[in-house]
Amino acid sequence: MREPLTIAVAQPPCVPYDVAANAATHAAIVRAADARVVVFPELSLTGYELDAPAVSLTDPRIAPIVEACAETGSLALVGAPVEGEAGRSHIAMLAIDDAGASLAYRKLWLGGAEADRFSPGNGPAVIDVDGWRLGLAICRDTGIPEHASDTAGLGIDAYVAGVLEAAADVAVPEARARRVATDLGVWVAIASFAGSTGGGYDQAAGRSGIWGADGSEVARAGPGTGAIARATFS
Repeated sequence: MREPLTIAVAQPPCVPYDVAANAATHAAIVRAADARVVVFPELSLTGYELDAPAVSLTDPRIAPIVEACAETGSLALVGAPVEGEAGRSHIAMLAIDDAGASLAYRKLWLGGAEADRFSPGNGPAVIDVDGWRLGLAICRDTGIPEHASDTAGLGIDAYVAGVLEAAADVAVPEARARRVATDLGVWVAIASFAGSTGGGYDQAAGRSGIWGADGSEVARAGPGTGAIARATFS
């Protein structure tokens, strides 16, 4: 029998382009979250700055997150731009633990100006944490039913996403979460940026949350930066 899995969704304050400052904030949140998995929003290490330089998996600036994960036994799912092939980049989710960073997922469904710089990933992705299979998504992915169903086809217990929405669109992530949960019968955890995140988002929605497999709300953060919502899958 697998053990219950505690997951947290976080809303870090963001300094656009400043990976070192944002990594330090991520590390502090990992220490405060008291969770096996801590999920951060889309492009959380750079802010939503589509021209921000790519972040390497061996970038020394992310060392504070590695150290925090080593201290807490946590896995952090962090948003960052990464280098791809032929000079194209990807909007990615990095998995960071005590061993360092790995590339967990690359966003499939790009939106707006993202396609001017970034290329889509090559397919859905799942990671296994203590026997729990977590399907991964980034922002617009969550609004594409095909993405959720294709990810579920890999066998998942939960659908986990980092997103960014404007404050005026605060209801969007919740509606998508409830649809995915009830359509697929899985947990859903969404980390949604709060505060100013760059890229013209002067006020992001926040209100990160976790929903049960029946679509019911299990945990919800407020609209402000620094908030964390936490739940235990069992």
